[in-house]
Amino acid sequence: MANMETLIEMAKREIRDETVKSTVLDILRNPRITFADVEPKISPDEAPAAPKAHHSYPGGLIDHTIGVTILAKHFSNAFSELYGYQVRRDYIIGAALLHDIFKYYQYEYDEVTGGFRQREDWYLQHDFALIAELSHRHAPEYLIRVCAEAHGFNVLATPEGQIVHLADSTDARFAAKIQDIVYRACVDLERETDGDILAVKAYYAIVRRHSLYELARIAQEKGTKELRAFIKRELLGGQ
Repeated sequence: MANMETLIEMAKREIRDETVKSTVLDILRNPRITFADVEPKISPDEAPAAPKAHHSYPGGLIDHTIGVTILAKHFSNAFSELYGYQVRRDYIIGAALLHDIFKYYQYEYDEVTGGFRQREDWYLQHDFALIAELSHRHAPEYLIRVCAEAHGFNVLATPEGQIVHLADSTDARFAAKIQDIVYRACVDLERETDGDILAVKAYYAIVRRHSLYELARIAQEKGTKELRAFIKRELLGGQ
C-alpha cells in the first residue's frame, strides 16, 4: 500500500533541482502545519482525497497525489514533444506532490457512516494552508506560484501551474467515475435489501477491504449484478 514514504521516494527520484527537492522533501518528511497552532485528527497515510467527491477511502489522498504526479510528468513530456515548449519540470513534480498535502488537516472520522467528514474546528482550506506553510518555510518563490495555481482558483499564469491543474482535475474526474460505479452498486444493494444494508455504510466498509479499482473491475468484467452480489457476500459473511 502506498504511503508518505512512496511520495518521498518519488521526490528523490524525479526532482533534480536541489533547492526544489530540499523544499519538497522537507514538507513530505514533516507534513505538519507550523505557522499555526492546530493539530490534525487523522494521518496523511489514512486520509481520503475528499470525503465524498473522489478518492473517498482510506489512503485516497496518497493515491490521488501519486496519480497527479504521474499525469503531470506525462503531460509535461507530451506538451514538450507536441509543441516544443520546455517547462520547468522540477516545479511541476514538486507542486504535484505538495498540492493536496495538508488536506488531511481538514478531515476527521465520521462514526455515523464509517467514513470521513469535514472538520468543523479548522478554518483554513488546504490550498491556502500550503501557500502559508511554503512561505513560512522560505520556499522558492516560483514553487509557491505554481502551487498557488494548481487548483485553478488563481489565474493560470505559469505553464507549470496549468499542467498541474490539468493533472489534478483529470485524476479526480477519472477516480470519481470509477468510484461512482461502486457507490451506485451500494445504492442498488440498499434497495434490494429494503434498507437492511445502507449504501453509505456499505461503500465505506467495502473500500476498506478492497481497492476501488478492483471492485470496479468486477462490474466491468462480470456486470453490476455480480458486483452487488460480491459486496453483499463480503458484508454479510457469505450469506
